[in-house]
Amino acid sequence: MKILFYMPHADAAAWLHDFARALPEADLREWQPGDTAPADFAVVWRPPREMLAGRDDLRAIFNLGAGVDAILALESEQPGILPRNAQLIRLEDTGMAPQMAEYVAHAVLRYLRRFDEYQTLQSERRWEVLEPHPRETFTVGVLGLGVLGAHVAQTLAGFGMPVRGYSRGARHIEGITTFAGEAQFDAFLDGVKVLVNLLPHTPDTAGVLNARTFSKLARGAYLINVARGGHLVEQDLLEALASGQLAAATLDVFREEPLPPDHLFWREPRITITPHISALTLREESVAQVARKITALARGETVSGVVNIERGY
Repeated sequence: MKILFYMPHADAAAWLHDFARALPEADLREWQPGDTAPADFAVVWRPPREMLAGRDDLRAIFNLGAGVDAILALESEQPGILPRNAQLIRLEDTGMAPQMAEYVAHAVLRYLRRFDEYQTLQSERRWEVLEPHPRETFTVGVLGLGVLGAHVAQTLAGFGMPVRGYSRGARHIEGITTFAGEAQFDAFLDGVKVLVNLLPHTPDTAGVLNARTFSKLARGAYLINVARGGHLVEQDLLEALASGQLAAATLDVFREEPLPPDHLFWREPRITITPHISALTLREESVAQVARKITALARGETVSGVVNIERGY
């Protein structure tokens, strides 16, 4: 079998070495501009349009991440760009869930214990004890209850805070109050003190973190966005912070990455910025999962993680 690999800004040699060990029978190569030679499978992250265009020989495209919005954006901009007969398959966890739970739990506990405010007091050389937030009313709402979202919600519930979750379709998760569908969206938001976004980025969810959403939260709420920058209406966040409707935000994802040096977010002390590191793709686990699925497809078997192109996840 022939496998194309593309991952910008990565150590391609290391990835190809690991894939060669996992699939010794495969013919592996890193895609270069102008490469139109036959291939059975493509393993990619944010591939350029010309890599996929016209490749009707591909049986499957493996996306090295849980979110496939970058690939679907190519199809949206130029319908038919995705190979007609190729399945689009996303990574399923591969060590991302524990990382994501650690990141979100750190951010939530930082706000619960007001460590962000203590950091400001330290910079001002002020010794002051702040009244803790009441844990029993410090409600956390998790937008998106996929593999990552469900794990995050259950982890947070373990700290004794009220946790509720929202998803497109009905879900039952032990210890979590769940809401589903557009009709229950406002009820989910009502009174939430920390809103955590883990939704897939689709046309339906673009811009969901907006002024209307923020207005439904508890006064002085917190926002944690670890999904995609396209979910957030940036000016609405700045205005919500200025008005006091939001007290602070932790952002790991942005519309433009890297975040430009002149972006207003850098100058807003109530916004905590990290460079898209909440859940990193782990090479060993990812290679093992993709290799297993390629082997299964080569035997004519079905695999999990296949993306519904119309839904976007």
